[in-house]
Amino acid sequence: MKKSLIKVICMKERLIILLFIALNQTYAQGIFDDKLPTSRQDTLRGSITAERAWWDLIYYHLDIKVEPDKKYISGYNTVGYKVLESNKVMQIDLQKPMNITSITSKNKELKYTREGNAYFIELIKKQKKGDINYIKINYEGFPKEAIRAPWDGGLSWKKDQNDNHFIATSCQGLGASVWWPNKDHMYDEVDSMLISVNIPKHLTNVSNGRLRKITELKDDTRTFEWFVSNPINNYGVNINIGDYVNFSEVYKGEKGDLDIDNYVLSYNIEKAKEQFKQVPMMIEAFEHWFGPYPFYEDSFKMVEVPYLGMEHQSSITYGNKYENGYLGRDLSGSGWGLKFDYIIIHEGGHEWFANNITYKDVADMWVHEGFTCYSENLYVDYFFGKEASSEYVIGTRSGISNKKPIIGQYDVNREGSGDMYSKGANLLHTIRQLTNNDELWRQTLRGLNEEFYHATVTTKEIEEYISKSIGMDLSRVFDQYLRDYRIPMLEYEIDNGELSYRWNNVIDDFDMPVDVKIDGKNRILYPSTEFKKMKIKNLFIKIDKDYYVYSRDLKLVIDN
Repeated sequence: MKKSLIKVICMKERLIILLFIALNQTYAQGIFDDKLPTSRQDTLRGSITAERAWWDLIYYHLDIKVEPDKKYISGYNTVGYKVLESNKVMQIDLQKPMNITSITSKNKELKYTREGNAYFIELIKKQKKGDINYIKINYEGFPKEAIRAPWDGGLSWKKDQNDNHFIATSCQGLGASVWWPNKDHMYDEVDSMLISVNIPKHLTNVSNGRLRKITELKDDTRTFEWFVSNPINNYGVNINIGDYVNFSEVYKGEKGDLDIDNYVLSYNIEKAKEQFKQVPMMIEAFEHWFGPYPFYEDSFKMVEVPYLGMEHQSSITYGNKYENGYLGRDLSGSGWGLKFDYIIIHEGGHEWFANNITYKDVADMWVHEGFTCYSENLYVDYFFGKEASSEYVIGTRSGISNKKPIIGQYDVNREGSGDMYSKGANLLHTIRQLTNNDELWRQTLRGLNEEFYHATVTTKEIEEYISKSIGMDLSRVFDQYLRDYRIPMLEYEIDNGELSYRWNNVIDDFDMPVDVKIDGKNRILYPSTEFKKMKIKNLFIKIDKDYYVYSRDLKLVIDN
């Protein structure tokens, strides 16, 4: 091919690339600013309304009867609260087709009105700041049945292979109010909770916290009472009902003895005893990276359920068929994903990121899922080494779509892109490279769990803590990966021994450094959105694969 023809082709290709980039930037800005239409119900569900803001949740006693044959729940929830500011109207949430039948305070009936899934309760008198008061909410109904738990959640009413009832709840995003009345917003966690569940006596209920007692009743039922002594988010509360058997062990952890209890279907106990050997391994790895397990007082449980699994606090639910990987598959394609049981490791990781550190608004759901997806990588790092963990997390990039931002829309209960999992993990893996100090990075992760112990947080709080901990302003890095959908493109051109390079496909003022290999030596480049230049001997550079960035040689050299 003649050189003049090569030159024309190169120019055309470069024009196409530049046009693509321009359109991409315009489209990205549109997505960056996009807000979808919302309804009054979205606001009532997703915002800290005036009827929520004036009171602080301190206690629940959820006392219910579950009738499996009817798929019916009835009972009450006693709500204890502290008055922060004087007010008289309280919002409680319960989703249709469930219904509140009466509300009382000090044995007096309270008036209430319903607007969709929100109930507005008129208290007897204006509440006095600093007081601690209680109301009792009686309710009943046929709760929404889960269609595809845990993603489209509700109640899973199933049968095991022995035709015993096998029932479980899952309600992240959808909201705990799908099956019980509560203050259904993530910003306010209840300080402690008693869960009483009455069921047919041949079945067992497992919920959060520790089992206090089992009461046998004359009507062929029995009631299980579980007490949660630590703050718990509303979707983390669960009931699990089945023909369970139990086996347990004590783990010697950072804070002493940790009780581990496992509840599985009777015919799966031998498989469970083998597969659940990974549970103490998970705790060992995550205590190393994240600090002590956050709920020693409430123990740790694995509970078999009829769906894949969920991070219910201190009672992780499990349905991964006692196989390694994700239902036997390696989501990373690296081979390392088959070295561990995805549900044990991923859902276990949520005890630190979701249950200990909890988002205030579901728009910041990446704080749960990005960090926990990254915890899989750290588990691999702990047991199989840094190179293996790098291969694992890089392998998960194949599932990233990069079509919309990770951060969702605030105050309307709307999460962001599903990229929050693998893209969030690769963002954190990239930041680890920026620290260039693995011990500093470990202390940063442990520091997060100490600074925000049993707390609800915003993304901004997490961003600012990490930036301060590693001594680097990461605000534009977080904006790029969380609030824009594009992946940074390192563009470069080598001509007459000179390297020209810049960031493209990025937000304004993006300034992340990147490790490269130039002339056989490791170097750190500090690109900006304007071209920078440096002398170079070789005709190529190699970008560190651990950075989640793309690269492009603008010269488009064509070998003849």
